[in-house]
Amino acid sequence: MTRPTTPLLAASLLAVSLFSAQSTLAAADPERCSTVHFADVGWSDITVTTAVTRHVLSELGYITKVKRLSVPDTYKTMSDGKIDVFLGTWMPASENDIRPYLDKGTVESLGANLTGAKYTLAVNQAAWEGGVKSFADLAKFKQQLGGRIYGIEPGNDGNKLIQKMIAGNTFGLADFKLVESSEGGMLSQVKRAEHLKQWVVFLGWEPHPMNNQLQMHYLEGGDDWFGPNYGGATVYTTVRKGLTQECPNLGRLLKNLKFSLAMENHLMEAILNQSTNRRREAKAWLKANPDTLAAWLQGVTARDGSALPVTLTQAKAP
Repeated sequence: MTRPTTPLLAASLLAVSLFSAQSTLAAADPERCSTVHFADVGWSDITVTTAVTRHVLSELGYITKVKRLSVPDTYKTMSDGKIDVFLGTWMPASENDIRPYLDKGTVESLGANLTGAKYTLAVNQAAWEGGVKSFADLAKFKQQLGGRIYGIEPGNDGNKLIQKMIAGNTFGLADFKLVESSEGGMLSQVKRAEHLKQWVVFLGWEPHPMNNQLQMHYLEGGDDWFGPNYGGATVYTTVRKGLTQECPNLGRLLKNLKFSLAMENHLMEAILNQSTNRRREAKAWLKANPDTLAAWLQGVTARDGSALPVTLTQAKAP
């Protein structure tokens, strides 16, 4: 027999219902959080992680936009409140660029999104076999190396470190020239050197498909410049001041983001080598890795505070 609802019970149920509704609404991000602005400095790893994050945010009801900027301009623009998120703060390489803004409190770090990365000078197989094993070997083989060290985009902190070494004649590099271009331009030069069986020294890092595509070797002896463990690096998520307070749901997702070397190498390989659609590759990877997606979505709702969309809950299902 159905028990009749008493007025007191009815009032209690109503209160629970209102509290639940209020809790759901409280989880919603305000309208001003609906568009999220990302910075991309043109590195393939950051392009990949940004693409994956943008896909998830799109499914949650956010609009995302990306602006291509140099590393120094990224932090300046974020400090000015015109960029919300940057997923590529490589530390310690970015220390000099970001520190003034961290100290002023105009940008904030949400913690590491990738560990185990590396970033330092590397050489191709010909140079390695010829005897270039460390930073100290470079000057001895200046002629074979063409007196050039290939970097990436101007303003990058790695380029700045190389230029400082040249300016200070560190490792006897005073007569070397830094060649700045872009990630793609640098790698094109490395591949050209390999094809011609020439020697080349360049900025190398992992995660990146170059580690699979090239016979490359990281040089020892650069600890005082790039850090120990071949420039061992941790990558952090950085946001503009106040973002997580203004947009708590967005903040939860960004804090939850954790990537892996295997994930980034795989997605970069797919995007760079097959000229595939970034969003499509990101979507396919998330569908194939539901446990990772579930961890990212812990405590997260759709932007309006409603339940997670079916497109994401289906991906979460085992």
